[in-house]
Amino acid sequence: MAADGDEEEAKTVGKTYEERLEAVNVISQPLASKKSTKKAHKLVKKAAASKHVRRGVKEVVKGLRKGETGLAILAGDIYPVDVISHLPVLLEEKNIPYIFVPSKHDLGAAASTKRPTSCVLIRTPKKSFDGQDLFDALAKEAKEFDPTTIVRR
Repeated sequence: MAADGDEEEAKTVGKTYEERLEAVNVISQPLASKKSTKKAHKLVKKAAASKHVRRGVKEVVKGLRKGETGLAILAGDIYPVDVISHLPVLLEEKNIPYIFVPSKHDLGAAASTKRPTSCVLIRTPKKSFDGQDLFDALAKEAKEFDPTTIVRR
């Protein structure tokens, strides 16, 4: 008998971007486009390899409390939504750009973990960083988002 996590993971493997969008919750704004989602996963992978990443709500909040800056990437398919609902407000207070991607499974895989990950904080690189161009592009895209112009579905 397979564990619940294995069954859940099997449901998401091989899904298209559009199919993953169906599971995204209401607060997931700004949601990355298909192209930006690929960039975000690539950036997370590079940041994880160079130890510039914090994974999970607890670690991200701890990093924010300690004054770390960077770019936050949050999963849009988190239920119950209360688990991450406080993060956008906290990130806006700290002037840290954030962006949502459709899948917690893909975000976890990009962050080099076997478990789905609800959010990651990519810390601002101090030295030369392999993914600096991706970091800058995604941070710019996330900063352009205006929360007052949210389109309701």
